[in-house]
Amino acid sequence: MSARVAFSALFALISAVMLGLAAGAVWMVPTLYMQRPLPWLALLVGWFLGKAVRSWVRPAGRHAAVLAALATGTAAIYVNLLTAAARIAGLMGMGLIEAMRTAGFRLLLELAALGQVSTDNLWFIIGMAVAAVTALRVARDKSPKS
Repeated sequence: MSARVAFSALFALISAVMLGLAAGAVWMVPTLYMQRPLPWLALLVGWFLGKAVRSWVRPAGRHAAVLAALATGTAAIYVNLLTAAARIAGLMGMGLIEAMRTAGFRLLLELAALGQVSTDNLWFIIGMAVAAVTALRVARDKSPKS
């Protein structure tokens, strides 16, 4: 494996994680507005992330599917962590960032796990599958045949 290929794979992995974090933050907006978890949005987030990853990973294939599923899983974990941090911030009269720093990653992860229903993980897994299938599909050539 050449250095160029290794750097490209590392950059794709970091980009997929960052895209998942951004999607989780966007997912947090309707969650806070509705004041309840919205795990079914994993389907929509997975579809968007699958399309996004498919458009920049070359060649599109298994690597794109794995990266899209990873990005969707990252988004699901991140929205749960943000929801737990928002609950702490609201209950204690703190800012969101201050609540995240004070609580720490492990406590937020525990609170996120306690706040889940058994079907939430099923929605997240289905969303990851939607992302993988969407990233696998090959875009049709729309150029006119002559």
